[in-house]
Formats: sequence, C-alpha cells, structure tokens
Amino acid sequence: MKAISPISQRLRSQFLGYGLLGSALLALLSAPLAHASPPPQPSLHVQAQSWVEVEPDKATLNARLWENTPALSTLEESDSSALSDARERLETRASELIAQMEATGLKRSAINAGSLNVYPEHVQGPRNDDGEHETLQRTRLERPITVELTDLDQLSEVLDALIAAGVNSLDGVQFDLQDRDAATDEALVKALEKAQHKANLMADSLDAELGHVQRIEETQSPIFQPRMMAMRAESDSAANQSGAASDYSPGTIRIDAGVSVEWALKGPDAPRHPGSDVAAQE
Repeated sequence: MKAISPISQRLRSQFLGYGLLGSALLALLSAPLAHASPPPQPSLHVQAQSWVEVEPDKATLNARLWENTPALSTLEESDSSALSDARERLETRASELIAQMEATGLKRSAINAGSLNVYPEHVQGPRNDDGEHETLQRTRLERPITVELTDLDQLSEVLDALIAAGVNSLDGVQFDLQDRDAATDEALVKALEKAQHKANLMADSLDAELGHVQRIEETQSPIFQPRMMAMRAESDSAANQSGAASDYSPGTIRIDAGVSVEWALKGPDAPRHPGSDVAAQE
C-alpha cells in the first residue's frame, strides 16, 4: 500500500474543513426563520383638537384707595402728624367703602381690604428763583380693595358703588369660573370624542375594523386663561361718568385641548405587513 505524503494529508484536511464549513452555512441559510420577530400589528393613529367656550360665572374687581401727605421740600423735615392724619383719612374711606359694598347686598367675606402700603414719592414743585422746578417729597399711603362676585348680575351695581365711593384707581375686572375642572374636563372629552369620530370614519372608509386602544396621550393640556376686562379709571374722570348707564358683558372663556390616540386594526381586510400604520392629523 502506497504511503500518503504529509502534503496530501494537509490538503485533504483543508478540503474536509471547507466542506464542513460550507455545509454549516448552507444549513443556516436554508433553515426557516423560526426566531424572526412577527410583523407589527397594523394600527391607526389619530390626533384631534377641540375646545369649549364657557360663560364666566365669577368676577374679581381690583381697586385702590390712597391718601398723600403734603408735599414738602427735601430740605424740610417730615411731619409725623401729617402721616397720622393721612392714615386716619384712608382708614375712614376704606370703612365707608366697605359699608357701601355691603349695602349692595355683598357679604363681608366677598370684600377684602388689603394691608396698608406706604410709598415715598417725589413730585415736581414750583419754579425757584433760578427758573428750575424744585423737587418735593411726600408719602403715599395706599390700601388695595378686592371684591369677588359669584353673581355677575351685581357687577354693574358694584362698579358704580366703587366709583361713587371715590376709589382712586379701578384696575379692571377679571372674569373666571368657579369650577375650572369641570370646564377643562369637558374640553378634553370633546377632543377624545373627535378623535374617536375621525378613527371610525377612516376605518369605515378603508373597510377596516378598529381594535383596542394601544396608546392615549395629551398633545395639548387644556389651556385655561381668565378673561380680563380692562377698566382703569381715576377717580376724577370716573366720577363724571358714574351717572351714565353701565352695561358690562363678560363674553366667553375658551378652553382648548388636544389628544393623540392609537388604535389596533383587526379583521381580514386589515393590512398585515411591516410598517402598516394609518395616521391622521387634524
């Protein structure tokens, strides 16, 4: 028997190794993809926005009363009695204003007289011998007054009473809702109902059937912003208008909401290939 040379043995070993490697590769390529991930379930993605407009049922009025001490030269010493007199006048006016507010039928709890504020002020005085205006100094004592109404039919009467009481400044009316949560919930429900309507319309048009909801999220949280009615009036000009008929319309407050909802699609007509997704935006 003829002996096999070492070179032939090495070649035979290499060919055998290549054969085994090729067989393994062929087996991997021909094996079924048993572990491949299944295609994603088809879905329908809808975004919707909606809003509600609500008539306010609450109003907050902000006014201010103030008294000033006599204006003096910066070289003169301030008079403590003048400060006491100004404070006494201010407290008297505040008490009278509260009494007039209660006379309109308001409860005392609806009227808030804020704490005393004291401000130094510099005002322009007369011209001196050099023709220049002298700078004078005085002290302002001020109390804010806040009135809250839950009956808007009282608004006109209360405003007229504030003006008649001689408020120095009336800083507008802020309209609001007593129950904000109910209004924001209504806006959110309307957005969800609109998303459901759009999803049903699209599914019916494409002969598909909606399955379970896969994801829900807010794209816009309900935005609530109280409505402000600018109404700044200084006492001198306001007093001349107090005799005119007053009619204040609060209008409406708009609350917006937005949602994004994704449904699974089911049924024989639903597409069954990867990336099958139907999306709709308003």
